[in-house]
Amino acid sequence: MTIDVAAARRPDVKALSRVLGRAFFDDPVMMWMVPDDARRTSALPRIFAAMTRHHFLAGEAVEVAGRAGKVGAAALWDPPGRWKTTTREDLAMMPSFLLAMRGEAKRGMEVSELMKEHHPEEPHWYLAVIGSDPDVRGAGFGQALMASRLDRCDAEGAPAYLESTKESNVGYYLRFGFEVTGELTVPGGGPTMWQMWRAPR
Repeated sequence: MTIDVAAARRPDVKALSRVLGRAFFDDPVMMWMVPDDARRTSALPRIFAAMTRHHFLAGEAVEVAGRAGKVGAAALWDPPGRWKTTTREDLAMMPSFLLAMRGEAKRGMEVSELMKEHHPEEPHWYLAVIGSDPDVRGAGFGQALMASRLDRCDAEGAPAYLESTKESNVGYYLRFGFEVTGELTVPGGGPTMWQMWRAPR
């Protein structure tokens, strides 16, 4: 069956945030930010929903991949020049973040600040989040999402940037033309992230 890629709308937020929550359950950064498994299960969809609703949708670069009307994967992109959240967006997201993170909010802020500090300034498309539901992983949903946006990057002559939060995913992104440009390690025994940049083709 065909995998359909489409721009996400507000009614898609619940489904895509649930998919991303499942996709990132075993992610090293998310596990460090929310160590308790049970709490992480409920926290991650809330975090992704807040990010999507209050920041990413306005950039009109959120995409979902689905089959037979069911979302299997999602990607949260920022267009060139839009990767920084505004004060208004931060304030809108804060209640959901605090509720989700509870006593671990400081860890989330440490990760966010580290990423912002080392984010490239050259205009680019920023792939902030991409993930597939574990039930469909390996079935081509993520590949369909990557191809959809990277084709546009190439048509515009624009580079793309991401941080891989799993070392095992670095090879996956290399196949799409990304190259490792640096490593970010969260202080105090935190996880490592791999900065990756893709020149347009």
